[in-house]
Amino acid sequence: MTLLAVERIKLFSTRSPYWCSALALVLGVGLTAIIAASTDNGQLSLGATQFGSSQLALSVVLVMAALAVTTEYRFSTIRATFLAVPNRTSALVAKTVVVAFIAAVLGEIIAFGSVGIAKVLSPASDLAITTGDEWRHVAGVGLLYGIGAVIAIAVGILVRQTAGAVAILLVWNMLLEGLIGIIPKVGVKIQAWLPFMNANHFLQLGGDNPAEQAGAGVDFKLSQWGSLGYFAAIAVALLVVALIVAKRRDA
Repeated sequence: MTLLAVERIKLFSTRSPYWCSALALVLGVGLTAIIAASTDNGQLSLGATQFGSSQLALSVVLVMAALAVTTEYRFSTIRATFLAVPNRTSALVAKTVVVAFIAAVLGEIIAFGSVGIAKVLSPASDLAITTGDEWRHVAGVGLLYGIGAVIAIAVGILVRQTAGAVAILLVWNMLLEGLIGIIPKVGVKIQAWLPFMNANHFLQLGGDNPAEQAGAGVDFKLSQWGSLGYFAAIAVALLVVALIVAKRRDA
């Protein structure tokens, strides 16, 4: 049995992936349904359909990814993993690949499910996905979730404790990066280089209401695809640091 198969079985042998996936779906698609139901028919924008997936549902997915690691540390099953696979880097990379893939698939389900429910509740609205920008805006959610899961795995490896890892990820994604913007003169300049701000910049549609966009008003220095690459580079760098730390310390 390959490492990837082992990690997939381990992931779905616990309840947290099921509960987190269900909650992410409810938050992502459910919030879109509320927005669509409360918006005049014909007035709903494609950007509004992804409002729930960009912050709330993403935060739940980050928690799910972190739990995939911290749960093993909590119950000391990580020791059995490292005994079975002495190469800790291989074991943790396999876990990261599996969790990131599941997160990406979940992101696509939420993104396209949100568009689908919006079309049902607001049939007169123009929600067709035809241009490259529109495909990036919707299909790109899966990329954001997958890369975000890598960051969450890295945080879980470094912190090891569930409460600490979850707190860091929630505060980081939902609070800290936004609050930095209120720092006089330099706040928005710093925001232009923050990871989740760049992730949301990648998803933005130029024609949408700026109020619907995370990071509106920030002068991003990178293109939207450049922002995705920057987000991915931070995730990889953080994972490399986490793998080095995990290799050098006791399980």
